Amino acid sequence: MGAADSQQGTRARRKRMTGKERRQQLVEIGRELFAERGFDATSVEEIAARAGVSKPVVYEHFGGKEGIYAVVVDREMRTLLDMVGHALTADNARDKIEQAAMALLLYVEEHTLGFRVLTRDSHVASGTGSFASLINDMASRVEHIMVDEFAKRGYDPALAPMYAQALVGMWALTGQWWLEVRRPGREVVAAHLVNLAWNGLGRLEPRPGINTRRKR
Repeated sequence: MGAADSQQGTRARRKRMTGKERRQQLVEIGRELFAERGFDATSVEEIAARAGVSKPVVYEHFGGKEGIYAVVVDREMRTLLDMVGHALTADNARDKIEQAAMALLLYVEEHTLGFRVLTRDSHVASGTGSFASLINDMASRVEHIMVDEFAKRGYDPALAPMYAQALVGMWALTGQWWLEVRRPGREVVAAHLVNLAWNGLGRLEPRPGINTRRKR
């Protein structure tokens, strides 16, 4: 094989990515680095080096690491909120709480890098990247459940937003802890979360469980 043939073969192996493919690659690499190092410790140089491109390519597609970070956070937030939102379609309040807890832990299990990004201190450039924002958005999904349950039980519905924050905060912080330890298993952790949320400290079940017959 001549030099020209060799060069042609090299070019073929290094097939140029489309703009869409390059953007996706940069988002995935950014997600990995933000999860590993956080926003401030991640540089455009690192993103470009890992992608095998020059810094101007990153700037061309996203204007800098802020642009990549915003896309990563938005995608992860939408994925998590969609999973929790789907769980909240169960028939009764306890089922909703069980399935929402399971959905959060499933997200932690299947989207570990994404959850690491969401729970790190976020950069001020993103309005949705902070852990507090994550809790607020999730709480807004469950607040109506609290309102309905409070109305049925004669409690003040005006307190529902506070209770929604407390409930979701418990889920999210437990998810952050479970991210590192992964023990006990997902269903066991969810069962104990629901045990505390539903029964309270005064009426804890000694051996709580999740109804695995319910549709996931």
